Amino acid sequence: MDDGRGEPIEIAEQATWTLRDHRIQVDDEVRMGSNTKTMMATLVLQLVGEGKLTLTDPVDKWLPGRIPNGRAITLRMLLNHTSGLFDYTQDPVMLTSILGTDRRPRSAAQLLDLGTGHDPLFAPGSSWSYSNTGYIAVGAVLEKVTGQSLADLVQDRIARPLRLKDTYLATGSTWRGPHAHGYEPDAAHMPPDVPDELRNYGGARHDGHVDVSANSPWWAGAAGAVVSSAADWDRFYNALFAGKLLPAAQLAQMRATVPIFPDQPDGPGYGLGIETGQTACGTVWSHDGGIPGYLTTNATDPTGTRTASIVILTEAFAETQTAFPELARAAQELQTAAVCGMFDKSAPAAPSAE
Repeated sequence: MDDGRGEPIEIAEQATWTLRDHRIQVDDEVRMGSNTKTMMATLVLQLVGEGKLTLTDPVDKWLPGRIPNGRAITLRMLLNHTSGLFDYTQDPVMLTSILGTDRRPRSAAQLLDLGTGHDPLFAPGSSWSYSNTGYIAVGAVLEKVTGQSLADLVQDRIARPLRLKDTYLATGSTWRGPHAHGYEPDAAHMPPDVPDELRNYGGARHDGHVDVSANSPWWAGAAGAVVSSAADWDRFYNALFAGKLLPAAQLAQMRATVPIFPDQPDGPGYGLGIETGQTACGTVWSHDGGIPGYLTTNATDPTGTRTASIVILTEAFAETQTAFPELARAAQELQTAAVCGMFDKSAPAAPSAE
């Protein structure tokens, strides 16, 4: 957490039973999950600023015939989740891949086919619904326009210029440096309310948990496969909002939002790969990411001067919060405390548990 006034405050804690695997350090690499989307949107907007793309380009211009109704879906709709495309990660066929029990990779083209094989949720631009399929399409557009791989684009356009030593797009299970291990309860220690299909994770087992850190995030691709560290991500946010990665016009486009909840026009809004909303202590721009073993939340003030990154090395509780009420409450309190600390404010007292 950095309040913009001095050295960042860095805190890392872990359960004693995890020490046999790795002693956590604040600069450990972690899987960033859907925070990846902020980097993908940044890459698109860089190309917009260079005149190689426009946000009003129909998807069919770059991926002809690949997406149903692709003439009506624009790049902006992919980026702000108003395309109406079904989220491929919600297809039951993906579950064993996400849990790490099936390690057979599929290509980005196969993931795109899986998502577009379902009926759209709504007409393009008429509503909002989070879609990882849209970002798989974004990744395909980026590679088509540039002739480079997504991993090279992240490295050449973001990580290397900002000297982000722990940041890269993972294409397999291999880590490049020291990394935090992520865990989920094993089937015998899952709360009874967790559905049967969500109880079994792939990975090494000990102390009632499964170490999922050796599982590959291949299935997340442009939607969620970036690896980074808290320090790197704070530097990325600072550079992004200070205008070091995007021209002013494109940064303004990133920050043009649509309501996440249609009945709350003044509530949280989603821009291009990032969202904004009011917290107990101030307005933030943020994103979070959930991938087995890792739940990450990153926030910044509107200038990028104050930043906070929270990493929790388990994620199943976020998928079925009612089954893990104490953990869900603790995670929310931690996030509130970190964001309020970023604003140099005290977090409001948490309501008493009943």
